[in-house]
Amino acid sequence: MSKFTNLIQNSEVPVLVDFYADWCQPCHMIAPTIRSIKNKMGDQLKIVKVNADNNQKAMLKYHVKSIPTLILFHKGKILWRNAGVIPEVELLKVINQYI
Repeated sequence: MSKFTNLIQNSEVPVLVDFYADWCQPCHMIAPTIRSIKNKMGDQLKIVKVNADNNQKAMLKYHVKSIPTLILFHKGKILWRNAGVIPEVELLKVINQYI
């Protein structure tokens, strides 16, 4: 089992996965939101950034067709997903439903 799979299946707290690419402008736009949420949530949430160019298997497995795509997992189950940029206040509302 890969480290990534182990994390999303066995984490005691929800895991927010950010599928991104270095060349993706919207990915750069959402990066400050992701950092802010990490600071606000602390140990209540894990955040994992997955480079889409280097992780094609994960992209296929989770049907990621565009980036940025955010997927919230808990115990291996997808709780929520969003493709594109989302305002921080909206993302916090979603996360707080599962914390």
